[in-house]
Amino acid sequence: MKNITATLLLWVIILSNASFLNAQIAPDFTKGKSLWVDSVFASLTPDQRISQLFMVAVWSNKNMKHVREIDNLIEKYNIGGIIFMQGGPVRQAKLINYFQKKAQTPLLNSIDGEFGLAMRLDSTPQFPRQMTLAAAGNDSLIYQMGREIGRECRRIGLQVNFAPVVDINNNPENPVISMRSFGEDKTSVAKKSYQYMKGLQDEHILACAKHFPGHGDTDKDSHKTLPVISQPYSRFDSLEFYPFRYLIDRGLGSAMVGHLFVPALDSTPNLPSTLSRKIVTGLLRNTMKFDGLIFTDALNMKGISEDNKPGVAEVKALMAGNDVLLFSSDVPIALEQIKSAIQSGQLTQEEIDEHCKKVLMAKYWAGLNQPPSCPTRHLYEELNTTTAEILNIKIAQASITLLKNNDSLLPLNQSDTSKIAQISLGAISKNSFSLQLSHYQKTDFFSLSNHAISEAYNELLTKLSGYKRILVQVNGLNQKPEENFGMSSQCISFLNEICKLQNAIIVFFSNPYLLNRITNLSHAACVVEAYEYNKFSQIAAADAICGRIPIIGKLPVSTLPFQLNSGIRLTSNGKLQVVNPQTLGIEKKKLDKIDSIAINGIREGAYPGCQVLAAKNGKVFYYKSFGTLFPGDSSLVTNQTVYDLASVTKIAASALALIDLAGKGKINLDKTLGDYIPDLEGTDKKNILIKDVLTHQAGLEPWIPFYLQTLNKDGSWRENFYQNKASEAFPKQVADSLFIKKEFTNQIYKKICESPLKKKEYKYSDLGYYYFKKIIEHETGTTLDVYLKNTFYSKMGLASLCYNPLDHFKLSEIAPTENDTVFRKQWVHGYVHDQGAALLGGVGGHAGLFGNAMDLAALMQMYMDTGSYGGTCWLNPLVVKAFTRYCAFCPDNRRGLCFDKPEMDEKKDSPVVKDCSPLSFGHSGFTGTFAWADPENGLVYVFLSNRICPKATNNKITKMGIRSAIHHAFYYALQKNNPTE
Repeated sequence: MKNITATLLLWVIILSNASFLNAQIAPDFTKGKSLWVDSVFASLTPDQRISQLFMVAVWSNKNMKHVREIDNLIEKYNIGGIIFMQGGPVRQAKLINYFQKKAQTPLLNSIDGEFGLAMRLDSTPQFPRQMTLAAAGNDSLIYQMGREIGRECRRIGLQVNFAPVVDINNNPENPVISMRSFGEDKTSVAKKSYQYMKGLQDEHILACAKHFPGHGDTDKDSHKTLPVISQPYSRFDSLEFYPFRYLIDRGLGSAMVGHLFVPALDSTPNLPSTLSRKIVTGLLRNTMKFDGLIFTDALNMKGISEDNKPGVAEVKALMAGNDVLLFSSDVPIALEQIKSAIQSGQLTQEEIDEHCKKVLMAKYWAGLNQPPSCPTRHLYEELNTTTAEILNIKIAQASITLLKNNDSLLPLNQSDTSKIAQISLGAISKNSFSLQLSHYQKTDFFSLSNHAISEAYNELLTKLSGYKRILVQVNGLNQKPEENFGMSSQCISFLNEICKLQNAIIVFFSNPYLLNRITNLSHAACVVEAYEYNKFSQIAAADAICGRIPIIGKLPVSTLPFQLNSGIRLTSNGKLQVVNPQTLGIEKKKLDKIDSIAINGIREGAYPGCQVLAAKNGKVFYYKSFGTLFPGDSSLVTNQTVYDLASVTKIAASALALIDLAGKGKINLDKTLGDYIPDLEGTDKKNILIKDVLTHQAGLEPWIPFYLQTLNKDGSWRENFYQNKASEAFPKQVADSLFIKKEFTNQIYKKICESPLKKKEYKYSDLGYYYFKKIIEHETGTTLDVYLKNTFYSKMGLASLCYNPLDHFKLSEIAPTENDTVFRKQWVHGYVHDQGAALLGGVGGHAGLFGNAMDLAALMQMYMDTGSYGGTCWLNPLVVKAFTRYCAFCPDNRRGLCFDKPEMDEKKDSPVVKDCSPLSFGHSGFTGTFAWADPENGLVYVFLSNRICPKATNNKITKMGIRSAIHHAFYYALQKNNPTE
């Protein structure tokens, strides 16, 4: 018996707690009493109490006549509030201040800002539509967005935002809700709407759930006509009402009733739900126990105005039980009609008073009991914050949805050498997607408008025959299903043809219901839905398809090819990602200094152009190109331009190979050159330790001008050394139409071998790297360039890193170096500048490598991460550490093994700025290049230029300290609390 009693008691406790947890929460503004509300209410005349129920529309981009009209309504009638429409933030703030000063009773200001102030105001942050938020699946992001929109509303003097839309969009042809909805799943819609609501109301902005009783299952727009929903009551009770109940139970501040004819809820012919007492009072107020403010939808919409003249609609709306009359087209007439309705008994003054008190309570909760003001100083900056920017980035990244991925084609990898055609439909010029994609993947760009003629589509289809990958971005559309979302029938046919091509990748920056129009979508290899056409979604989509971020989005609605919640997850590949610096806490204005230093270098003639890149912990926060390929030329440097890396080749090629071979036990750094090169037997080079060569303390000459052997005293080429075509006897190309005889390679090594060996002390030398080339090629059984490409560059996706770039790139994609009038008698363009490497056919251990800043930075990131990059361990971590640290066996030498290091002795010159930690390492190049990594703070810095264009004697880059100044500026930008310089 005791056990039964205990069990019953436990159940009573559980049930009572459950009841408590599920108890409906009243709107915050209705809690408690306020002397201010009572005082203001007592000061109002009966007519003014009616006027408090009007919320009229104001445009801040209209003329003074419009302002005077609103001024008259405020001063003469003491209307209750304003809904702001199109305009600008500063103009609107000034109007708010002006009208609030005019108002006897503070105005309740509102906006229809579902995706932020930008829905109505220019120069303000725009957030994604609700369907995009649903795809992101992260409810905390929705809450954060709600709070940020709420903060922005408060800052600009608003108290109400007509959001969220809680309609369940279960009709793909819905012309008015669609992406404004969180989707078709009622639970998801409810939970996500709540997060938005809570975010707003936690900032004391009244949220407004709309459009009761549910506008999702319509194929007509209530702005244009009265939609009819013929579903039974049971369907509404189980589906459409669900999110409204969910929010009401959790403290919803206000709701908006839509203009809908729903016979199952009120069968009165053609009666909009806004004017139905059964729906507004019977259902919303009484059955659902909603005690917040009830707004009508705009009373000028055709869904209500077609059959109800001004004044008549307002009376019926109040009779139905609405609190606030939104967008009344004629306040004076409506006031007279309402007064007449009170006199005739259709309405009572008590009902008006109750509505009025509720409006005043909302004003008090919103802080209007204090003199309202909206300062215009710093308004733009305080609206457009870093918080909003980062939030947009996070939402966009989380929303990208991968619906199909045949053969795991995504993420794209530059190691795949297949030619890729990128087609932009709807955006003629390269947009943010194209630009971001270009950081990671080389493509050939084509574009067509969504309404191009058939011949243009057919011509492009013909051009695509030579490509194995087709990447299509679908852009520039609208939200109108009746217009195929802005896509012409010809464009749809073209896209259907593309889907049938091998390995087609389609990225939709569009309403997901557009997928229903593409009948061949099932044939496409990959389908990505990105929802929005803005820079955030475009950048996120490029990052996603290249594996720089994970793909986690889920489809919030059903389409013909894909079901609700479809979405393939992909993890990120861990490679460098180009990011907004603000996501790393870096102020953009601190990076402006880098721009000015780089541009000043061009202005002063230090170089014609350059690339500058900086990354923090694998996130590229600065990547820009400046200037032109030639001095004063029109050919602009881009982030894809490849540069002659000069001596950076030592760490980007030779060190890479040597670390690999040492880690595999194929090379012992404590051995001598003679142990690996039998030809050195009997020479003074035989016993040189490999580690002494790597630290530049072997006593070798700095360099030898081998090319002088090929010239006569008058500077002309010696007979039989060169010819203008390749042959078996002249196999190695030195420059355009210039080939050196085969035997000359042996003469180079003979010259090195015969060069004097000086005492063992630090002296920088290229010569040892000629020997390293031999050793690497012997141990790998292939040439240096082929070994590096097959073992590292291709597999790592570093497609720009290569020797002899004309084999891989167009001339226009390569930065030129010197106008060589002494040796090659021509512009050196597409060929290595270093004379010794050129005489070896462009492939040297000390020089010859070309590349862009992004791929070089990836290599430096790999070194900084002790041999790992993109989720793969490429090198032995212990060997990487041995190469990149100071060498214990050479205490008077700042060098690491191959890598340069900061000089710790303050009496000596350092190759880098003092900001660099002792852990940092890198190298510079004769052509004006520089790469440096600092594991202490995760900074990778790359500077590429062709400072020797047109003459190698130009040393302004060093005299001006450009590379060091930029390096210091990056360290400064990374500091959290920068002291004044």
